[in-house]
Parts: sequence; C-alpha cells; structure tokens
Amino acid sequence: METIQAYLERKHDELGLLNSCLRNPLRLPCPRSVDEVVKSKFQITAALRADHELRDWKATETAWSATASPASGPFEFSYDYQRADLEVRGPSFYQHETGRTVYTASGMAAISALLFASTRVFDGADILVMPGCYGETIELIERVVPRLRLVKLELPLGDALARAGSRKILLLDSCAPAGAFEAALRTDGAGLDLLIFDTTCFAGGSGRIRRVLSWARRRRLPVVMVRSHTKLDSLGAEYGRLGSAVFVGPGEGASICDRLAQDMRDAVRLLGGAALPAHFPPYVGTPAYWSLTRRRIAAILHNGRRTSRYFAATLAPLAAELHFTHGLYVTLRSSRPLDEASARQAAELMSRDLSEAGFPIRHAGSFGFDFAATEWFHEATTDRYRVRVAVPDLPTEVWDDLTAAIARWWREHEGSLAVLAPASQFDEDLTH
Repeated sequence: METIQAYLERKHDELGLLNSCLRNPLRLPCPRSVDEVVKSKFQITAALRADHELRDWKATETAWSATASPASGPFEFSYDYQRADLEVRGPSFYQHETGRTVYTASGMAAISALLFASTRVFDGADILVMPGCYGETIELIERVVPRLRLVKLELPLGDALARAGSRKILLLDSCAPAGAFEAALRTDGAGLDLLIFDTTCFAGGSGRIRRVLSWARRRRLPVVMVRSHTKLDSLGAEYGRLGSAVFVGPGEGASICDRLAQDMRDAVRLLGGAALPAHFPPYVGTPAYWSLTRRRIAAILHNGRRTSRYFAATLAPLAAELHFTHGLYVTLRSSRPLDEASARQAAELMSRDLSEAGFPIRHAGSFGFDFAATEWFHEATTDRYRVRVAVPDLPTEVWDDLTAAIARWWREHEGSLAVLAPASQFDEDLTH
C-alpha cells in the first residue's frame, strides 16, 4: 500500500519530467494534494503545447520554410504536406519488438484506416470480434466497412478460429473481459490470416502484449497493433489526440504487412487522418518516463483489483463486469435497464455528488487519470448500457474510501435513474 506522502513524491517526479521539457521550466514545490497534482499536470502540458507552437511557428501544414525543423522532444518530423506524407522518427510507445509504424490523429483513425486497407488485401473476409470488443469499432465495421463480414463470437469459441473457406481476421481487443481474452489465446488460430490487436488498454510494456505477439509468432500470423496514445502513454495528462498502427509480420506475413501498411498510408492520406506533430508528447521514451509509467500503471492495477473484490462483495448483483483483462475499469448495472441518456446522467450525478463531498472524481470519458472517472458505457455485443468507473492512480487509502463511497451512492440512487421497461426485461438484465 502506497502512503499519501510517497504518492505525492512520485507525482512530484512526474511533474518534474513534464516541467523539464519546457524552455523555461517552472518552480515546482512538491504537491500537497491530489487536486494540486491534477491542476499542475494539465497546466504544464498546456504550456508544453504552447511552447511547441511558439518554437515551431514555421512548421505549418505545408513545408514552406527551408529553415524549419519540426520536432517534439525526441520526435522529429519531415513532410511536404502534413496530411499526405508525414514521416515520424522517434522512440516507440512500446517496450518490446515492434515494426513499421503509421501514426494517425487518433486511435479510431488508426483502426478506420487499417480496416479500409484490409478490404483491399482481404476483400470479402470475415472479421471475428470477441465479446466485449470496443463499441465504436463494431459500429465502424457494421456501418462503414461492409466489405468485411462482421462475426460476433461467443464463448466457448469451439472451432470459430479454424479454417472454413473464407479468409479470417481476428480483432483482439484489450478492453475485452478477461475470460474472452484468455479464450482466444487458448485456441490454435490455424484458420486466421491476420490478427488486429487493439493494445489501447495495456501499458506499452505490458507482458500481455508480449504474450499475444509470441502466440502469433508461433503461428506465423501477421499482426497489426493499433493503439490510442491518449490514454496510458501521456502520464494521465491527455497530451494530445494520437494513434498508431504497428505492423509485425513474421516470415511470409511480412509481405502482407507491407501491403497493409502502404494501403493504410493511402487511406490516412485520403481520409485526412494524419497525426499532428504538436500532439506527440515530448517527454516519452526516456528511462525516467518508462519508470514512472510502470509505477503509475502498477498503482492503477493494484487499485483495480481492490475495487473488483470490494464491489463483488458489496454490490452484487449491481456489479456488471469486474474482470476486464486490462484491470483499468469496472462497470455497474442498474436494477432497471439503462439507456445512453440515463447512464450518462447517472455517471454525471455520481461524480458531481462525490466530488462535492471532497473526493477526487470527475465525469470524464476516458481512463488512466489521477482521479476517478465515470461515464456511460455501451456493451456493443449485448446492446446494454452501464456506468463505467475508471480506476485512478491514487494512494490506496484515498481510493479505498472513494470505492466505498461509490458503492454507497450506487446502492442508494441507481434505481431512480433507470429507464422504465417491462418487468421481464428487469429480470433478464440482472441474470445476464
């Protein structure tokens, strides 16, 4: 268990790393509270973005100035026209074997461009999605990429990944429940032609990423790792909107990855999804960055395990999913079905009430912060709405108190926020 003093000293080190990237670093005393940590972190990252604009004022969308040398910390950029031909040189956001990287303006821009590219390489393929796959990715496939046939898998998987006529792409998502994720890695996977691995919810040095790559390597299966870097790669500061796809192609898979990477670059150019140089965090890649990132992710995972145990003991059957494979958040259900509006309202009201009571919690649609974050959550494979509680990097004592307060609030208020529906739906929702 991390003490509050040890936590504040660690946060001082995080702020010091951000501060060191400023042209004129600020004087930073050790923070005295979680609120000071949050305020200072977002203020410094705003100053870093302003610094970038002032320093690289010649580096606009067109490379009109021969003396411009655009950079962001260890990242260097070259282009004639940013949207069309941006090249990036710099450290990887992963701490293990990687390959050719295409950067994009967001994680969704990465998966969108990749799926468009996949339709050229695997026209008419089945794309298999595990239970718990990210909702907007499923929506994208259904509404925008009809040339890939969406197949929603159910447990047990049986021979779903075996060869059966059509070409198969497996979409393995780091936001899946632990049981679904593990089930995929227990299969032979002999019928797959490509693995798309969304790593957004795993730290860049996660052993689970290495495990998936090892699983694919043994099967000589080409892999594309897609990621949003806004979540876990910027020390909880949401530095900028940034995504990427990394192509890892062993053996014959290398040619497939080369074709996909080129077609994806064309899709990024034509769809306008290129990354922005100003959104690359200038503080990544150093030993200090990796050390601090490992420590903060470890603290979140530690808090997440405590939350799962506490909610399982005190909130059943109002706890929905407590065992996502990433361990970064949990979801809560209501005794009556929620729709998007009522789930959003529940998240907002809970955050407001507990924040006014002095707890470090916000209504925010992301995770990996130094405060707890609540938001509505859509289970795309079951079409149910929940409330997501994103576990923060907080001292154990502070988080335990907030966990208990969340449980109390949910027990007292969830029923009054739900959408009215037939009683048979209430029973089905609670027993699912």
